[in-house]
Amino acid sequence: MSTTALFLSNRSSIGRFILLSLFLLPCIAIADEPIDRIVAVVEDGVILESELRQKVESLKAGLRQSNMQLPPDELLTRQVLERLIIDKIQVQLAEKAGIRIDDETLRQAVQQIAQRNNMSLEAFRRSLREEGIDYAGFIEQIRNEITVGRLRSSQVNGHIKVSDHEVQHYLETHGKSDVNHDSEYLLGHILIATPQAASPSEVQKAKEKAEKLIEELNHGLDFKQAALTTSDAAQALSGGDLGWRKLSQVPSLFVDVVPTMAEGDIEGPIRSPSGFHIIKLLGIKGGEDERMIKTHVRHILIKPNEVLSDEDAKQKLLNLKERIDGGEDFAALARGHSDDKGSAIKGGDLGFVQPGALVPPFEEAMRRLEVNQISDPVQTQFGWHLIQVLERQESSDTDELLRNKARDEIFKRKAEEETELWLRRIRDEAYVEIRLNEPETTSFIPSFQ
Repeated sequence: MSTTALFLSNRSSIGRFILLSLFLLPCIAIADEPIDRIVAVVEDGVILESELRQKVESLKAGLRQSNMQLPPDELLTRQVLERLIIDKIQVQLAEKAGIRIDDETLRQAVQQIAQRNNMSLEAFRRSLREEGIDYAGFIEQIRNEITVGRLRSSQVNGHIKVSDHEVQHYLETHGKSDVNHDSEYLLGHILIATPQAASPSEVQKAKEKAEKLIEELNHGLDFKQAALTTSDAAQALSGGDLGWRKLSQVPSLFVDVVPTMAEGDIEGPIRSPSGFHIIKLLGIKGGEDERMIKTHVRHILIKPNEVLSDEDAKQKLLNLKERIDGGEDFAALARGHSDDKGSAIKGGDLGFVQPGALVPPFEEAMRRLEVNQISDPVQTQFGWHLIQVLERQESSDTDELLRNKARDEIFKRKAEEETELWLRRIRDEAYVEIRLNEPETTSFIPSFQ
């Protein structure tokens, strides 16, 4: 038989072999690679097993460094997954609201983190690498945190109002108390949550769970361990730690209880619209008197709109800053360009402002400025600002200081309480499908007869 004839006779077999090989090769490759399965569907996004595993391992490492006993893997995984779900919902809401964090804002945020750690940016990056932290992943996490912060500011903080009547009531109430309001309290917190519009049976079930937990805590169960595994509050993964707070910064739900507690005392369950709270007084320390610094400031505001994008608004301010640096008058440019019409007619002048009177991004940028220095463009929920500090004064007006502190603390309390309710609401309203207990997907390799 000729070579040609032999080839022709075997052609169909060779073709089948090639076809089979082409089919098998991708299947074999799939079999060799681990499959990153979906552990939760959150609205139109997903949470992958690798993402969950990474967060769990990171948390475990932190707990080991803190010499905390690790809870069972299943409980820890559930807690971390729930936190990832809430974070994912917030990021999605921010995207729908058109909130974007530009690279310069991100760079400044990372620079500030490095400075707080007494490092240059390059040294900080090196430190992250040495700790096994992916820099790109770290940057993305910071971007998400800033994004979520702006979302909360617009959805919660922007709607909070503090009336003069509330300030007066606060001062009268606290003025009658013998409590030292400069003392600071270290609080631990556990929330056993109830859903929105909870049925009586759901409320009773949550109450019984909280009462049982209090009994276990009083018999020696570690509070941080319990918070880590059972709390539905935002601080659960940090062991329920609310940090050091003056009485004026303690959530209003606990403000009457905390001064009566001794170190180590546990109180609860305390009912709120979010569920049942348990608190523990972990420490008390004295405080110091404060004096108020008032700042004379002016600004130019450019608001993005349907025609003017975020980047264009920022660039417009950069152009205005160049003109000011070139000798043009700040006040004249504010009158001609600022979208804050109330201050524009005064050359952008906001007068003397007290601490806490302005939104946090504006105030933080203002605090960093020297007198007569002009900021780079600063973004808040209102738009983009150029800020100039004209003067600073230390106020000895005790009444003004007290009223300002009262207004600030009332705002913080309201913000904390409203944020907790808002987080529960968006979680309840979101479509979430948890697939944590589904069996792992296995690779499929067909057999041929």
